[in-house]
Amino acid sequence: MSWTDERVELLRKLWLEGLSASQIASELSNGITRNAVIGKVHRLGLSGRAKAPAQTAPRPRATKPIRTPAPSAPRNHAPIMRGNLAFALQARVVEATPQPKAQLEEVVIPMSERVTIMELRESMCRWPLGDPASPDFRYCGADSPIGDGPYCRYHARVAYQPAQDRRRARIR
Repeated sequence: MSWTDERVELLRKLWLEGLSASQIASELSNGITRNAVIGKVHRLGLSGRAKAPAQTAPRPRATKPIRTPAPSAPRNHAPIMRGNLAFALQARVVEATPQPKAQLEEVVIPMSERVTIMELRESMCRWPLGDPASPDFRYCGADSPIGDGPYCRYHARVAYQPAQDRRRARIR
């Protein structure tokens, strides 16, 4: 399929008459698709075109009848409450009892007990201490029972916080 001068002229004429791209494609036939017509129209810069004649008259829109409120008995000003969406009229004060916060005791590891990566063993805490780029970088090295994870008890509590505690800490 190629766009010959005759096809391009026919395309321009049909486009300006208001035919759709699919109608023009069927008119031109010979392997020209609707998308090919749209692409060529775009490349030619054809924009203004006559509106295609409406095949059917537009349907009138249905309008909603205007409802007038029926006269009713006078209401008292108390709100109507039904189901689980009912709210208490009087606010109740609920005092929150502060829960004791478990304090993490700070573990101070003397520099002499800290270990390098070459000194780490299976039963040692692998909690990193310091900047990995500095020569003073070490690992905790405290006793870490085999099977309890890679950290000592203190660093395990720091690393593995329950989800509820993490959310509460983020809110503050």
